[in-house]
Amino acid sequence: MTAFSLLLLAALQQPAPAAAARLPVGTADTSPFRRLALPAPTLLREGSGLPGPRYWQQRADYGIRASLDTATHTITGHETIRYTNNSPDTLRYLWLQVDQNIYRTDSRGAAINPTDARFAGAGFVGGYVIESFGEVLAGPRTARGPTTRVEPLHTTTNGTMLRTDLDRPLAPGRTITLDVAYHFQVPEHGSDRMGRKQYPGGWLYEIAQWYPRMAVYDDVRGWNTEQYLGQGEFYLEYGDFDVSITAPRRFVVAATGSLLNAAEVLTATQRERLARAIRSDSGVAIIARGEAGTAATRPTGATPTLTWHFSAKNVRDVAWAAAPNFIWDASGWNGILMQAYYAPEANADWGHAIQLVRHSIKHYSEKWFPYPYPTAINIAGPVGGMEYPMIVFCGDGAGGRGLFGVTTHELGHEWFPMTVGSNERLYAWMDEGFNTFINTYSARALYNDTTRQGGGGVEPWANFAASGQDIPPMLAADRVPGEFLGAAEYGKPAVGLFVLRHAILDDTTRFDAAFREYIRRWAFKHPTPADFFRTMEDGLGEDLSWFWRGWFYRNDVVDQAVDSAVVRPDSSGQKIARVYLSSPGPLPMPVELRLTYAGGATENVRLPVEVWDFGNTFVYERPVSADVVKVEVDPGHRFPDVRRGNNVWGK
Repeated sequence: MTAFSLLLLAALQQPAPAAAARLPVGTADTSPFRRLALPAPTLLREGSGLPGPRYWQQRADYGIRASLDTATHTITGHETIRYTNNSPDTLRYLWLQVDQNIYRTDSRGAAINPTDARFAGAGFVGGYVIESFGEVLAGPRTARGPTTRVEPLHTTTNGTMLRTDLDRPLAPGRTITLDVAYHFQVPEHGSDRMGRKQYPGGWLYEIAQWYPRMAVYDDVRGWNTEQYLGQGEFYLEYGDFDVSITAPRRFVVAATGSLLNAAEVLTATQRERLARAIRSDSGVAIIARGEAGTAATRPTGATPTLTWHFSAKNVRDVAWAAAPNFIWDASGWNGILMQAYYAPEANADWGHAIQLVRHSIKHYSEKWFPYPYPTAINIAGPVGGMEYPMIVFCGDGAGGRGLFGVTTHELGHEWFPMTVGSNERLYAWMDEGFNTFINTYSARALYNDTTRQGGGGVEPWANFAASGQDIPPMLAADRVPGEFLGAAEYGKPAVGLFVLRHAILDDTTRFDAAFREYIRRWAFKHPTPADFFRTMEDGLGEDLSWFWRGWFYRNDVVDQAVDSAVVRPDSSGQKIARVYLSSPGPLPMPVELRLTYAGGATENVRLPVEVWDFGNTFVYERPVSADVVKVEVDPGHRFPDVRRGNNVWGK
């Protein structure tokens, strides 16, 4: 008899497994351990989670000239968009985002948001006025060289989306240059993402969603044309920006990117202070409190306006702020210029804001992925907390630990989604949740405080989930009730990653390596949830289908129990403990036990999640030298168990 035959005979003589292990023919596999159904791997997005050899994404480069009229609060802009079609498809029309149209009276956002809602406009009526829209074409050659002309294109506006039909289809590998002139009025409360506020020294403007932007055309969905309704954020292409902003001479402007004409808009003293600041570990006052709003902060000249010229490379967006009375602090780390701008009326703790910026950028760079941009800016103003490449807006009333919390959160977005460019409107958890997760460790590093865990903590999350109000993070942001947005898209994903790192894997080094690899692979690209799940599994060497499905796609809860325990001798007289465990909750987890023996000795045991492979009950057996008098499941409260009343057997 061959060795294989002997093995087969031995297998056939084994007792049949329990009924729970059988899956009758034709029955669907409903086990929590069934493989998660993800899109089939392709040469665009591989099964390992890597961008494939045929991965592509579009590119949009912008040249923008804008002016701010502070008398009417109007921005007038003229932009050219150089759009490169890297897809294999011929495009006969293009879609652009025109987010300011949310403030039209007939907008969908106005219809679904109460006037005083956070993501509404506080009754403001506005929107884009598109003055011209065309394609830039070669014009007649003159003695001075080649010229260009603009040929008008037909456009159709659908709410906050604008479609332009092309006279000449855009073939793969080809580029088109669009020419757009527009203006709009700045709202005071721009859906908690932009706006303006009047201080004793004048108006402060925080400007975002301020130019028509290319929508994303990707390999997953083609054109992404979800409306801007207020709560859902953004999904944008990467490119280079050349931006000029003309404002009244007395205003100071801060923006995404590097300032190219400092000699024209800053004084010699300010330029010297900036040169010193980038080499300084501590804050340097570029405009000190006593100088804010004075004529001495502006270069001499007769013109009523100044034009600020910025350049930003490989970013997905640009935002800016302007005020006549900014206090301006700066510092440096690793060649990165940290900056903080705030009005004299801001909370006094803004005087320390530059150190919070510096801490956050340094911490995230060292722990996860190097900060890829030349500057990081925090602006105090009417917007409570919002993020854009290289610049964030935080509430001017924030102070104490609250100021750090909003600062480190908004700056954390420089990694998600500014560097890792996920679709925020569909998958808010991939930026808000990941960011909230990394905020946990930024806070711990600053305060040496381990009491605050991701998204509010494991136990608080379990208490919330027990209430039955849990919502799966996979739901698009605009479909989550506003009162549960923080729980679903911030807290739950953050707690989930925290539990995965500290409890499920019980190996922070392995988690960190996989998470860093996800950032590296998808930096400046467009990952989907499948790309994240596959990258993590690839790096961890784990099939986590059960966890991804239960935590991100569903609202399954964790509930582990100790039903009973007995100690009996076997045939040789050896004492054998049998601990009867169950998992009434639909989301399985590894099991951590603490056994207490007669006499008071204790022992900790960890069982893998696979103990639940064949059902929601399991008997753990082990030889013991004394009677077991108490068994506790999850004694360290490391798992989000929704019902701890069944976690202990014995006394």
